[in-house]
Amino acid sequence: MPLTEALRLAQSKQLDLIEIVPNATPPVCRIVNYGKLLYEEAKSHKESRNTGAQMKEIQLSAVIGEHDFATKLQHAIEFLCADMKVRVKLRFKGRQKAHKEFGFDVVNRFVKEAAAYGQADAPPKMLGDRDLNVMISPLPRNKRGKPPREASNPPPPTAPPAARGEPKTTAESAPPGLVSS
Repeated sequence: MPLTEALRLAQSKQLDLIEIVPNATPPVCRIVNYGKLLYEEAKSHKESRNTGAQMKEIQLSAVIGEHDFATKLQHAIEFLCADMKVRVKLRFKGRQKAHKEFGFDVVNRFVKEAAAYGQADAPPKMLGDRDLNVMISPLPRNKRGKPPREASNPPPPTAPPAARGEPKTTAESAPPGLVSS
C-alpha cells in the first residue's frame, strides 16, 4: 500500500502510522494509538525488571523453639531456592533487650545453617534498640545445594504388596491346600 494511502487510512481512524521494520522492502508499518503503545511497552518493561527483586521476611524470636527454628529455616531455604532474598528479623521484647547476645546467637545459627543456599550480605546488625536484621541473598544456582523437597522425596517403594502393608489377596491369606481355583 502506498504511503499516502496508509497515512489517509490512519487519519480516518484517528490513529497513528508507525514504522515497525524500516529496513524491510517495503517497510513494515502499523496503524495504532501511539500513546497506548508507549504505555504498554513501559508497563511490560517495568514488570520484567521487577521479577528478580523479590524479597521475603522471616521473623524470629530470641527464645525460639527448635521445631519453630527448623520450620522457619525450611521456609527460608525454599525462598532462597526460588531466587528470592530473605530478610531475617529478630525483635527483642521486654527484658530480652538486656541480653542481646542470645538474639545474635540465634541469627548467626540461622545464617550458618542456610549457608548452603545463600550468604549474608553483611553481618547481623541492630536497627534501633529492638530489631536485629540480616539480609541473605541466594547463591548462584550452580553453587547452591539441592532444594530439600527434591532430596527428601524418594521414589515410591517397589516392594511386594504384603511388605507395603496392603491387604493380601485370597490366595495369599488362605491356608495351604484350601485354595480353590
